[in-house]
Amino acid sequence: MSHIHVDRKTLEAGAVYRNLLVSSTGLTPDEPTTVTTGCGIEAPYALTSVRPESVTCLPCREHAAAEHLRYADQVERLSRMTGSVLAPADADRAAAWARDTARKFAN
Repeated sequence: MSHIHVDRKTLEAGAVYRNLLVSSTGLTPDEPTTVTTGCGIEAPYALTSVRPESVTCLPCREHAAAEHLRYADQVERLSRMTGSVLAPADADRAAAWARDTARKFAN
C-alpha cells in the first residue's frame, strides 16, 4: 500500500490555495500530475493530501508541521513591521491556525 504524502509546497497545495489564485487572477491553474513531496520523492498528485489525518508518510508529516510553524512565525513578524497591512488580530488568528495545524501533523 502506498503512503499518502504532502506536497513540498505545503501551504500552496489544495483547494483553498487554488481558490485564492482563481479569485485573485481569474485564471484556473491545472493540477499537476506529479509533485515533489515533503519527504523528497516525486509522487502522483493523487497520493497527496493537505489534511493531517490523511497523511501517512512520517517525513511528510514532519515537513508539513515545520512548514506551518515557519508560516506562523512569519505572519507574526510581518504583522509587527512598521506599515504592515496585516492587522495584529488577523495575524494572531492565522498564526494560531498554523500552529494548530502543525500540532495535528506532529501527532
